Amino acid sequence: MIVLRSRVHRSLHAPVCLLAAATCAFVLNAGAAGASGTTAHAARTITLNESGKLHLTSHHGFHLNEQGTASGTIRGSIYIHLNVSSTNRVTAEVSIYPSNGSLTGSGTANYRSNGGQATFSGTLAITRGSGTYAHAHASNLNFSGTIQRSNDATTVRVSGPLSY
Repeated sequence: MIVLRSRVHRSLHAPVCLLAAATCAFVLNAGAAGASGTTAHAARTITLNESGKLHLTSHHGFHLNEQGTASGTIRGSIYIHLNVSSTNRVTAEVSIYPSNGSLTGSGTANYRSNGGQATFSGTLAITRGSGTYAHAHASNLNFSGTIQRSNDATTVRVSGPLSY
């Protein structure tokens, strides 16, 4: 039995050493790649100060689809889907399309109607992006605007820090 154990030990010794050497090489190469910065992405933060003027493209009950142009820190087309969920609350899905990517987010706001105009104010979060803004994220952005009740034209403002 002693002879058999020695043969088994010798037959396993070479593969175990080879596996250990391969593991060490992998760990060292992974550390070198991380140290060179080839896999790292440095986050950039900007302060958004956007405004947009939009017009109604369609509606279904209290759900308004708006389209227009955003200007400010990031310029491009803007689309907003507003849903007046109650007499004092509105939810929104917002998409901005600058020439080098896109930003998409959602928010909630308090809603108040004053005669021919309604106002809303709340927060917005950017949850995804593409192109230059592929890793975009933001939370608690200030989100406010007005809706003209006669034609549902909307103005919107978004401000706060955005990382990408």
